[in-house]
Amino acid sequence: MTDYSEEQRNELEALESIYPDSFTVLSEKPATFTITVTSEAGENDETVQTTLKFTYREKYPDETPLYEIVSQENLDDNDVMDIIKLLEQQAEENLGMVMIFTLVSAVQEKLNEIVDQIKTRREEEKKQKEREAEEEEKQRFHGTPVTIENFLNWKAKFDAELLEIKRKKMKEEEQAGKNKLSGKQLFEMDHNLDTSDIQFLEEAGNNVEVDESLFQEMDDLELEDEEDDPDYNPVNLDSD
Repeated sequence: MTDYSEEQRNELEALESIYPDSFTVLSEKPATFTITVTSEAGENDETVQTTLKFTYREKYPDETPLYEIVSQENLDDNDVMDIIKLLEQQAEENLGMVMIFTLVSAVQEKLNEIVDQIKTRREEEKKQKEREAEEEEKQRFHGTPVTIENFLNWKAKFDAELLEIKRKKMKEEEQAGKNKLSGKQLFEMDHNLDTSDIQFLEEAGNNVEVDESLFQEMDDLELEDEEDDPDYNPVNLDSD
């Protein structure tokens, strides 16, 4: 007859020896404990970590232990689900044998794989950014290659914009033509224009000053008689 209590006690002592810094007993009946598992250091000493909680069932190891993840660092939801599935698989495969060390070792390897995946993913993201930067630099110097399709698209857009500009210009010219009035129209619309000069004189009254120096005495003007003109010809006058 299997002494389950003895097997469980012996395994607990072994686990405490193997994981002295990460093994913690939470209760004795039923035996419940946690083990913190940390991956190997990845890029920039980055690690991923999880704390597993185990509880022995009465007939363990002929029954699988209860297990759960109580905390984690740098793991996403998919990683957590993968670890749970891994524990389930390993527990079924090792049924009948003490298995906590095996389960923890499997999780340890999984965490190391996750760190490697993070490193690979970041390298791919870095390369992708470099490729995008190179492509952007090429576009800056060489521009977009002209194809029939993008040329036709550009021309259609250009023609539409040109047509819109012409329409606006024609509309503005038409509107300006409607608003522009001739001198006659302005005169007919504003009746003050025909009385403005008279009104000016009436308002000025006797105060209108004339600069007489602008005019000369008739005697001071040097006017030649027609007879003194050498080109004067009375015959020509009659012919007119």
